[in-house]
Amino acid sequence: MDTQVTSDGHARCAWCTATDGYISYHDDDWGWPVSDDQKLFEKLTLESFQSGLSWRTILEKRDGFKTCFTNFDFHKIAQFDDRDVERLVLDASIVRHRGKITATINNANLAIAAQQDYGSLARYLWSFADPNDLGSGTEQRSTSPAAQAMSKQMKKDGWKFFGPTTAYAFMQAAGMVNDHAVGCVNRDAATKAQAEFDRP
Repeated sequence: MDTQVTSDGHARCAWCTATDGYISYHDDDWGWPVSDDQKLFEKLTLESFQSGLSWRTILEKRDGFKTCFTNFDFHKIAQFDDRDVERLVLDASIVRHRGKITATINNANLAIAAQQDYGSLARYLWSFADPNDLGSGTEQRSTSPAAQAMSKQMKKDGWKFFGPTTAYAFMQAAGMVNDHAVGCVNRDAATKAQAEFDRP
């Protein structure tokens, strides 16, 4: 895993230097532990939409996703009907993929069920995180045993568009692993945040 020095003189994960938007996402959002149910559902949904696409496409449409999916309030999304699906399929501010749109509605209902069964969506999702595999900062990987187990169980539970690669990307984004490269300006801070994080 490589780093690259950016215009402010700090080394960052090399992937984030492709666009200015990547840098702000890398610094402020990616890899920090999250326990808020709605924020976790946002990350889960965006990673699901990213499947087969570039992350840049998703990031550039993030505001559109927030608007179309009621700021990722899954209690509201769960009420979407066929008219909403048709409306969203025609909305160019998001990725117009019917299967992923209907999957998001399906997943919203399952997020509510997880709250009811586990006390919070966060508790359900964080139950898959392996405290002994927090990310080395040296190994480039696209999945992990924990992500594979997460994907397998969530598929069994009815979640859609959440394969093992998507599950691992979600774990990275939600701070369940710390894949900031060794030498990245954010790695030590993310490691500290992980250590201090009160797992749901």
